[in-house]
Amino acid sequence: MGKTLFDKIWDSHIVAAKPGFPDAVYINTHFIHEVTSPQAFDGLRKRNIPVFRPGKTRATPDHNVPTIDQHLPIKEALSRKQVEMLTKNTTEFGVEMYGLGHPYQGIVHVIGPELGITLPGMTIVCGDSHTSTHGAFGAVAFGIGTSEVEQVLATQCILQYKPKRMKIEVKGQLKKGVVSKDIILYIISQISASGATGYFVEYAGEAIRNLSMEARMTVCNMSIEMGARGGLIAPDQVTFDYIKGREFAPKGEDWDKALAYWQTLHTDADAQFDKVLEFDAADIEPQITYGTNPGMGMGVTCSIPELADIEATERPSFSKSLQYMDLQPGSRLLGKKVDYVFIGSCTNSRIEDLRMVAEFVKGKKKADDVTVWIVPGSKQVEAQAIAEGIDKVFEAAGFQLRQPGCSACLGMNEDKIPAGKYCIATSNRNFEGRQGPNARTFLASPLTAAAAAITGNVTDVRELI
Repeated sequence: MGKTLFDKIWDSHIVAAKPGFPDAVYINTHFIHEVTSPQAFDGLRKRNIPVFRPGKTRATPDHNVPTIDQHLPIKEALSRKQVEMLTKNTTEFGVEMYGLGHPYQGIVHVIGPELGITLPGMTIVCGDSHTSTHGAFGAVAFGIGTSEVEQVLATQCILQYKPKRMKIEVKGQLKKGVVSKDIILYIISQISASGATGYFVEYAGEAIRNLSMEARMTVCNMSIEMGARGGLIAPDQVTFDYIKGREFAPKGEDWDKALAYWQTLHTDADAQFDKVLEFDAADIEPQITYGTNPGMGMGVTCSIPELADIEATERPSFSKSLQYMDLQPGSRLLGKKVDYVFIGSCTNSRIEDLRMVAEFVKGKKKADDVTVWIVPGSKQVEAQAIAEGIDKVFEAAGFQLRQPGCSACLGMNEDKIPAGKYCIATSNRNFEGRQGPNARTFLASPLTAAAAAITGNVTDVRELI
């Protein structure tokens, strides 16, 4: 019987396996940042052991960094300490780090692909759940805990039970105003925030194959938001064209050898998945969330479900969520006042996202009572936006182009949404307090977020394009 793409990569990286026990899996690339690595380095120190293969680990600060005045000391004491510890630890253990001011600094899941570090067929881990982003290249990539970060630093391997395999196929073509973020928000709304628990997902179908690499990263990024261990997409010519010529990508004869291998990375025709789901792209409209997990989403023209439509066991959490959001069952979000718009995060902060927004807002002005933050995912994205004049478009529209970092995706830095305010965000999570204590978050695509910035409220972007 044939193998799935996931099986091919996983099985080829097993160092040791024994029935009833987790596999020892070799890791090709390990990304680290300032939040989940300090305790791991302390563990190495206490055992008096080095990083086993320092050249396989790359570091960058992203969660705690400010997105304005990055040349100045970080104001928040805890954030400053975490970033300083990353610098200290990587220096002591000989790990490459792209710190603040470095031309390669940025969100860890943005810099890996753009630098050509992320490649098809790899196993990739990071102490961050959205490591699934790298699966867009046909890699087995997943988030790990701090103790596992130490494990990889010490051995370049990790102990993991092999997940089940799921295939999600999106057939047909997307309609006007619908982009990759809408695909994944739609899928999560259909299967729930736990619908893929225990699985590694392969995305397939015409709608997926037609996506650019950066759009594919958006889809894979949010695999974790439906409970999946990770997500991946088989590499193809779109993948190879994106990688070629990037800083750390193979070159010359090494490129030819790598390409020959990458072209074998696909699911065999007779391979079996543990579960298969199919969706029609024609059913997807611009999406928006209304609750406090990414599964509480709907089409932007739809109404929030009535309490009677929710399963009895889920009604208490549903009601609690709407109470936090100050929304009513059965109501619509169209026309709902928005206070902040955040376009950024490892989900939607790449140059294509910024281009998409700039094209839409060119010649328009933001609503007077809305604060708009555009946060590029890396120094390279920031430089490219400036070189293309995108910064001028944002400036004319009243949008603030800030410096790279995770920013308002999570309340771990200075970019917090005030209590009680509504923010429409292109990030990946809308948990209670995620963007700051008592902040209220609607998740949406860059286009839907940009439309809200212009009108001042939740808007169907299709009416403006």
